[in-house]
Amino acid sequence: MRAAVAAAEVGDEQMREDPTVNVLQERVADLLGQERALFLPTATMANQIALKLHGRPGDVLIAEQHSHVLIYEFGGAAAHAGLLTIGLQGFAGRLSAEQVRAATSTMEDVVDQRPAVLVLENTHNVAGGRVWPLDELDAVAAAARAAGVGIHLDGARLLNAAVALGVPAAAIGSRVDTVTLCLSKGLGCPFGALLAGPTDLMEEAWRQKFLFGGAMRQAGMMAAAAIYALDHNVERLAVDHERARRLAEGWQAAGLPVELDRVETNFVQIDSLRLDLSRADALAAMRTAGVAMSPTYGPTHIRAVTHLDLTDDDVERALELVPEALGAHVLA
Repeated sequence: MRAAVAAAEVGDEQMREDPTVNVLQERVADLLGQERALFLPTATMANQIALKLHGRPGDVLIAEQHSHVLIYEFGGAAAHAGLLTIGLQGFAGRLSAEQVRAATSTMEDVVDQRPAVLVLENTHNVAGGRVWPLDELDAVAAAARAAGVGIHLDGARLLNAAVALGVPAAAIGSRVDTVTLCLSKGLGCPFGALLAGPTDLMEEAWRQKFLFGGAMRQAGMMAAAAIYALDHNVERLAVDHERARRLAEGWQAAGLPVELDRVETNFVQIDSLRLDLSRADALAAMRTAGVAMSPTYGPTHIRAVTHLDLTDDDVERALELVPEALGAHVLA
């Protein structure tokens, strides 16, 4: 990937003259089943631009209550797009069509406060990297469209979802109006994301990119990293999923509080509520033992995320070291 960065052909991205960026955008639009794609520095910026495309100040954003756009983007929906937010309690990070129909039902005619955009997340971060079944995605999308509500997919880890389901990424991305793809998660790029959708919306997104300060110059260097990742790092996401399953099963067998039904892609969560340690102390104990994990949303869960910088030997060591660090602290 670093060699690809060094050899990249570049131009002025602000003038749409960077050939490598242009190739990447065309490739990702096709990958996601959309007409156009736009290269951006971060997936958060991509999500926030999408919200502005779908709504006007005072409109309503609907999402699962623990979605990234609601809890990890610093109130951007309100700050940038002026949207009111409704967070619905989901299951495994997913909503039902019935919930969407209820949330998008029209209010009294005298109240001009319209539901404008439904944001879905696939895979869902806080839920543990869990995946939307396609039939559920279809039902929810149909409910939103029947109410005249735009659908944005926070697909930061969409390729993990596609690999887990065994379907092309376009089978997911084409089901929504706009979709974000992050390059710095499982694909292993230093930074970057893309927002994809219809040509007219992406032309407006180009303007929003400048307003957000996301226009770049010789961005082909980072686009080259992304193209390398698409060539080499997509199919191997299945390895991350296999290693996460190995960790989950091994840790559960060793008596640690792991819920196997949450492990669908590359996340493994440990619930520190079932430890005789605070979450901070549990994280410190594992770090002392040589294993770095992180807190996730909520007061008790700890998360392990498998990725391309790990090896099978790393996984085997974690299977040994984490139970040694935490095993004596598991509550009966």
